[in-house]
Amino acid sequence: MDENKIVKIRDISMNYHTVKGETKVIDNINLDIYRGEIVVFIGPSGCGKSTLLSIIAGLIKPTKGEVFINGERLSGRTEKIGYMFQRDHLFEWRTIFQNVLIGLEIQGKVSDEDKELAKKMLNAYGLSEFKNSYPRQLSGGMRQRAALIRTLIVKPELLLLDEPFSALDYQTRLAIADEVGIILKEEKKTALMVTHDISEAISIADRVVVLTNRPATIKEIIDIKLTCPDGIRTPMKCRESPEFRHYFNYIWQKLDVHI
Repeated sequence: MDENKIVKIRDISMNYHTVKGETKVIDNINLDIYRGEIVVFIGPSGCGKSTLLSIIAGLIKPTKGEVFINGERLSGRTEKIGYMFQRDHLFEWRTIFQNVLIGLEIQGKVSDEDKELAKKMLNAYGLSEFKNSYPRQLSGGMRQRAALIRTLIVKPELLLLDEPFSALDYQTRLAIADEVGIILKEEKKTALMVTHDISEAISIADRVVVLTNRPATIKEIIDIKLTCPDGIRTPMKCRESPEFRHYFNYIWQKLDVHI
């Protein structure tokens, strides 16, 4: 199964230097991520989830440890990784079609085939009639779909999602999380996601990685096995699974949240 291992995270630790001294944010994280799986990090607020994701993206250099992508040591940003942030970061002066192509433009790789692929993806994800519209003319959920297409079209080997639905209202969040989960499985994408929402994590993940309070360490890795209605696994249908409540209660206890 080693050949299917896309990401190796080895002994990652991160310290920040502040006026008050050195603060350890992440402590000795080790994890393997396999091709085609969705892994979700969940942990207490401020535990270092987003920092860990930034390290895996090559945006931050860890104090200690290494990240390997397909056996190659990560030394900075790479085209192998696509990053989807909390906000969609669409450019308001560009049309949706132009926004979708911007990653390829930056890489100097826009071809007629790419433009056709962009049109097909916009059509597949319900945005075809809005390709010449501007971001301000779209709903929050539609903007987030456009941002996902922009990330997927550069064909990253690993997709990182940092609380990608947190800026949406609850109903839209449920709907878009469902759509994104389906898209990731259809596209057979390997994804690593950060969320603070237990239900969201269970419904979309193959594995949930529970992190401790800061400094973040891995408390437990939980394989998610759900019996979905009609045998069709979508994030929304997963919430109806008889095992769902068990996973929710178990992860809630592991998080050790104090109110």
